[in-house]
Amino acid sequence: MMAGQSPEPLRIGVLGAARIAALAIVDPARTTGDRLVAVAARDRRRAEAFAASHGVERVLDTYAEVVTDPEVEVVYNPLANGLHGPWNLAAIAAGKHVLTEKPSASNATEAREVRDAATAAGVTLLEGFHYLYHPVTRRLHELLATGELGQLRHVEVDMVIPAPADDDPRWSLELAGGALMDLGCYSLHAHRMLAPWAGGPPRVVAARGGERAGHPGVDEWLEADLEFPSGATGSARCSMNGDRRMPCRIVGDRGEATAANFVEPHLDDRVFVSTPDGERVEELGRRSSYTYQLEALRAHLRDGAPLPIDADDAVANMQLVDDCYRAAGFSPRPRTAPVQLTR
Repeated sequence: MMAGQSPEPLRIGVLGAARIAALAIVDPARTTGDRLVAVAARDRRRAEAFAASHGVERVLDTYAEVVTDPEVEVVYNPLANGLHGPWNLAAIAAGKHVLTEKPSASNATEAREVRDAATAAGVTLLEGFHYLYHPVTRRLHELLATGELGQLRHVEVDMVIPAPADDDPRWSLELAGGALMDLGCYSLHAHRMLAPWAGGPPRVVAARGGERAGHPGVDEWLEADLEFPSGATGSARCSMNGDRRMPCRIVGDRGEATAANFVEPHLDDRVFVSTPDGERVEELGRRSSYTYQLEALRAHLRDGAPLPIDADDAVANMQLVDDCYRAAGFSPRPRTAPVQLTR
């Protein structure tokens, strides 16, 4: 490549016309110059409207046509949770790289199959924990790495949103819904990413949860008590029936830091730091975490730059999700039947 040239754009195919897609892939691709080459939805008219408003180059009839399209090199999967595993597997079978919304599968067993398939096919599977790429989260980690907060002692992460409509797929057990799947997976992931400062990843000590009325087996809220090998503790809480908030608080033996909204730093990029030297507020920028994530994926696929997480990480996170469900008296989510691609 000649000096000064930007890398060749990624060629992305989009499954479905999900609400999240505008924030998670359309706006980032517009910023980074990557191409949205194809989209399909269950209703072609929705796909056509999505393509027209978001600049997608072509509308196809089915998800299968997107994952097998020769021009598509990366499949973006924002479908309902229960469709993540089957369509991630289908995209991998078609030789595509995958950027999947979290969680990557319905349960840890399925996540292992997805990982094993991606490894065998030599493709990249990236689970969309976009918060990890933003300066807000990188700063929390840096405050531990520099020793300013001292030894990690406790972590608290809350993930709360107002209740979705009663017919929303996030309340469907068959589609792998529930507060822990939709929100708590972030909370658990944020804890796991602190392993370098806690002697290793956390385990579930205890968990409690409440069922959504009229939706047996589906958690409206769940909270888990975690413990790290170092003895540090964690509290991972999530609810799909409250006032929207997403703080991450890290407590060390010399100070503490709280990100006001670690998952949506484009809305609030403040980090509050308190040590014996005083208190301060740092503002880390409101550029979208999804844009940082897409840039990291392109740097990986074009230049071989390392990614901070991989398909093994996706398995470990789903295992922790399943452990929390069992500890709280719920069952891990059932999986959806696999997709058969006709070639």
